[in-house]
Amino acid sequence: MKHICTVLFLIGTLSSFAQKKWSLKECVDHALEHNISVKQSQNNLLVNAQDITAAKGQFLPSFSGSLGERMSIGSGFDPVSNQRINNQTTHSFNYNLSVNQNVFNGFRTLNLYKQSLLNQEINNLELARIKDNISLNVVNAYLNVLFNIENLEIAKNQFDFSQQQLNQVTNLVNAGVQPRANLFTSEATLSRDEQQVTIAENNYNLSLLSLSQLLQVPFNGFKVEVVDLDSPSEVLLYKDVTPIINYAFENRNEIGIAEKNIENAELSTEISKSGYLPSVSFNYGFSSVWSESANDFLKQDYFSELDLNKGHNFNLNVNIPIFSRFQNKTAVAKSRIQQENSKLNLEQAKLDLESNIQRAFTDAQAAFKAYNAAKKSLASQEFVFNSSNERYTLGNITAFDLEQARVQFINAQSSLINAKFDFIFKTKVLDFYMGKPLTP
Repeated sequence: MKHICTVLFLIGTLSSFAQKKWSLKECVDHALEHNISVKQSQNNLLVNAQDITAAKGQFLPSFSGSLGERMSIGSGFDPVSNQRINNQTTHSFNYNLSVNQNVFNGFRTLNLYKQSLLNQEINNLELARIKDNISLNVVNAYLNVLFNIENLEIAKNQFDFSQQQLNQVTNLVNAGVQPRANLFTSEATLSRDEQQVTIAENNYNLSLLSLSQLLQVPFNGFKVEVVDLDSPSEVLLYKDVTPIINYAFENRNEIGIAEKNIENAELSTEISKSGYLPSVSFNYGFSSVWSESANDFLKQDYFSELDLNKGHNFNLNVNIPIFSRFQNKTAVAKSRIQQENSKLNLEQAKLDLESNIQRAFTDAQAAFKAYNAAKKSLASQEFVFNSSNERYTLGNITAFDLEQARVQFINAQSSLINAKFDFIFKTKVLDFYMGKPLTP
């Protein structure tokens, strides 16, 4: 019965995936919740929490206890009387309770605790960076699906037009107004348009497959909501790249990670320096022992002897490093080198970020110009095509001339869609660097 319920649940889940149409927000939220890299980064944070707990524990004293039972056969020393015994069996029992406390170790414990907190901050920033990149990838994949939907719509419209054109030419040929060669030309055009519809459908399905794999959901029945995207306008265009760069330097996670890594390297240097300083520790022990053999001069009962032999031990140890075979020296030197590398990594992160933003800004400017040019070209080609269609109906131009005008019109439509989605994505990249929501 449990297996049946499980199967029904899975079928219901797959059915719900197949029936619903995914919005962009649902796609982004689902990807962030189920992505493997996100889950791994979240697990790293759980490990960091345990590291912090362990680092806190280093400030506390350690407590331990031990019990021991011993049987000695032959010659030896009695553990209580410390007298030599010959050829006999001796039983002894001891217990010990001890407390150890680190008093000073060159601030090593304190710096290790600070480092555990810093590692948690770094992994939080890393998780945020991973989520940002996943969100941008999902938006790109989603826009690619919308792009292919519009391309498919154009291909279908052209196929429908070619079908109508074929019907019209067929009637004209049957009426003897046009030669039969025009009929063959129209049939060839219809076949090419049918092929374009197939290609457009395949591209659409491939884009859906890429998005479903990114979301880790079944491809069968997967659909997305069709969003009406506003036509690109100059309002969406950023006029100056400097505010974007300044904001990114202050807020982007990759910069925050690089800065925190410098702090981490500085703490590692301080931890290495602790090897030069003396360490102080305190130890307290409470113990007792009981022993019994055939030659005991004075025998006590078990608990009385344990009570008689109990004692307290107090130890204060100071360890002063004199020569560590260059271990401390090399550890500090390596930490300082890593510290310099961390500063270089920050500079490189800023250079990479600035370069990416400058490229995205330039691409967005070019994409907007390309969109305006494509829009003008489409208006011109649409006029030429409509005019050619009228002239063809009147018999003033050949079918070849009409097909040429139609191909130019289709290419202009495709160019406009490409320019539109290219501009939208480029502006979304700039929105991404400005910390704005990635919504259509």
